[in-house]
Amino acid sequence: MYIEGPVKKYLEDLGAKLPAPGGGSAAALLGALGTSLINMVCNFTIGKEKYKPVEEEVITILENSMLLNQRFQELIDLDVEAFKSRDAQKSLEVPLEICRLSIKAAELLPALMEKGNVNLISDVACAGESLLAGFSCARINVEINLKNVSEMRIKTDITQELIRNDTRLREIRDEVSQYASKTIRG
Repeated sequence: MYIEGPVKKYLEDLGAKLPAPGGGSAAALLGALGTSLINMVCNFTIGKEKYKPVEEEVITILENSMLLNQRFQELIDLDVEAFKSRDAQKSLEVPLEICRLSIKAAELLPALMEKGNVNLISDVACAGESLLAGFSCARINVEINLKNVSEMRIKTDITQELIRNDTRLREIRDEVSQYASKTIRG
């Protein structure tokens, strides 16, 4: 289980001539990094007098992000297991879940952008970048594994879902990035 071990070991194995971990597991790691950044911003907002009026909303964002973060961490190892088992269904399900969790996590960003500690706006933007990168990596893995699906309707539905979520995630990332740039520049 990589999630219980040192980051160095994971990165060494990721770069080694090993069948796994690979891109799917890295996609889950990117999602975990994005949600960890969300958690950090929330934790630096909660308890500050300046943010008392929005504290309850930020607590809710933190609770949701922590759940997503936990699942991303689990998926780091589940993707490795799916690849090693050569289970075609799991090889599709894991990256598809990463895609779905990435959009859920990204949906937390607009409220955090406006209500979170302004000193960490760059971290909110970094969370958006991490979540988009994780989504994009997972999407590639979904598309590769869709070739093993014979039911055309399922392929079409998943492809349309990916396109919708990709568009929405990029909109959120751009909105947060532009807001961060304006805030940083003053």
